[in-house]
Amino acid sequence: MASMSAQGTVRRILTARGKEPSMGVDAIVHTEFPKGYTVLFGADGKVIMTPQSEEHSSTIRSMQIDSAHALGRHAKVTSDVYIDFPADENSAPDLAILREDARKEGKRYSFEDVLLISEVVSTSSARKDYDDCTAKYGRYGIPIYLVVDPYAQEVVLHTQPTDTGYIAAHTHKYGTGKLPIPLADGRTFTLDLDELPLPE
Repeated sequence: MASMSAQGTVRRILTARGKEPSMGVDAIVHTEFPKGYTVLFGADGKVIMTPQSEEHSSTIRSMQIDSAHALGRHAKVTSDVYIDFPADENSAPDLAILREDARKEGKRYSFEDVLLISEVVSTSSARKDYDDCTAKYGRYGIPIYLVVDPYAQEVVLHTQPTDTGYIAAHTHKYGTGKLPIPLADGRTFTLDLDELPLPE
């Protein structure tokens, strides 16, 4: 069951028609959503709020630890923070590694600052993470897109972006050691595949 703060947020965004949760862009930008919830926005303005699973949260935390080890604790690495994608729905990736010289434009970073994006698959987001995000991030020239799937126990590393996705996609199984991922600025992010948590 949603918390009282989550229920309050949902109540504030209900529309008169059928009382379905719906938001415009301005409302999305100015709404503070409850922590611990995954918030998805449909093209029709509908809002879906679901609690983040333990697997999802633990996987993001594991990648954050790896990024601190590989890039330093003060590296520009964000989680669930909006990034501007002009002429498209903005995204708040599970993990994004940014250029060291990245600067916010207003309140957000630009897609041009991004070196790597990672999305963690959940039972409700598999199609979006594997298909929609692959096409979108490739179209915007994100150099590396990493799909981390706790249920298949594998990660898919996409490189060489194109207008329709990525040319290369390499699958790596959990439990196969450390995966070094060279970034476009010369640094290397190393993902420890042995430490990614498994669903219980």
